[in-house]
Amino acid sequence: MKRPENTCADAQRGTRMAKANHIAGLKFKYHYLVALPIVLLLIVAIYIKATENKQWTLAVEAQATNNNSSSECNLFRGKWVLDNQSYPLYKERKCLFLADEFACEKYGRKDLKYQNWRWQPHQCDLPRFNATSLLNRLRGKRLVFVGDSLNRNQWDSLVCLVESSIPSSSKSRQFIGNLFTFKAIEYNVSIDFYWSPLLVESNSDHPLNHSLPDRIVRVQAIEKHARHWTDADIIIFNTYLWWLRPKMKVLWGSFESPDGIYKEIDMLRSYEMALKTWSDWLEINVNRSRTQLYFVSMSPAHLRGDEWGTSANQNCYKETEQIFQKGKGYWESETNQKMMRVVESAIEELKSRGLEVQMLNITQLSEYRKDAHPSIYRKQRVAITEDQLLNPTSYADCAHWCLPGVPDAWNEILYAYIIQYSNIHRN
Repeated sequence: MKRPENTCADAQRGTRMAKANHIAGLKFKYHYLVALPIVLLLIVAIYIKATENKQWTLAVEAQATNNNSSSECNLFRGKWVLDNQSYPLYKERKCLFLADEFACEKYGRKDLKYQNWRWQPHQCDLPRFNATSLLNRLRGKRLVFVGDSLNRNQWDSLVCLVESSIPSSSKSRQFIGNLFTFKAIEYNVSIDFYWSPLLVESNSDHPLNHSLPDRIVRVQAIEKHARHWTDADIIIFNTYLWWLRPKMKVLWGSFESPDGIYKEIDMLRSYEMALKTWSDWLEINVNRSRTQLYFVSMSPAHLRGDEWGTSANQNCYKETEQIFQKGKGYWESETNQKMMRVVESAIEELKSRGLEVQMLNITQLSEYRKDAHPSIYRKQRVAITEDQLLNPTSYADCAHWCLPGVPDAWNEILYAYIIQYSNIHRN
């Protein structure tokens, strides 16, 4: 006779299995719910980072291929945004190495709004400047600014941007001849400035005694200067201010030789000749696999008030607001765009020879900032006369920039390029 099934026992076993499955399901749901926010945060972080990297790839590629591109992000096209929460990026009085020529607050300037403007490109955001990140990327390297006092202005800015994150025992600064050196000892990083206002050799090459009435330039001689930056990993060049005269006296031969030939040449032509010497030197001497090259475009001076709605004899003195310009942007008449085209042509020629130089086109973004010059608020190299005191516009400095200020934005853009370069060569 067939034995009947134990339906009661089976039912009990089924109930126990159902409870176990229910508990397991609850545990899974609990762990899932706990883990889900973490996973989502990781996904968001990865997405943001990927977007940021993609954004900067697009930004740099757009600038490298077409300075006038409006369809993609261009770091040099944008607007100044008032940001008194995040800016300035450092305090003037806390920067131990700031030159008195750029320390406007120290020398009596009361309106400090010029420190609170952030440069905002139209279609992307500049990465937030991070001194530690920059120093890590520069670890064991040498960065050199080469050029005139505007490049010195930018060098001071970069030193102020990084030095507050370095202990006092691990940083130093020294001046030896034309070479100004800041060292971040722990990182084995050197951030230098080399005074060479015309890039090639001239009679204005002395770091202090260079204001001579009769300017002479050797357009075919650069090695005297270039040997001081041959080993640099990053070089940022500029030269404009000291060329701004109708003609230049050009010397063939040496300053020491009585047989030298002197000739007055149109400034633009002599400028072309000097940049040809510069570019030939780069082509022969630069380590293409290691050295990053940059050229900073013309820094504008605000000398004619009638161009922004005041009187013709007014300059940047007492100016406390930027120039708000609709449409394509503001260009002042003093900005020599022909010189800028000479530089662009030299850079294009180098590119055709397989050497990349990135143009840091800071001219237009700086044009708006008539409010940000030292004006009378700086250390004066020579005594101010009584007549000048009665007319402060006569000795106002409208060429250089207060710090913190506009050159910090130049360095934020430079920082973006260094990040991009590091990411490409790290992968």
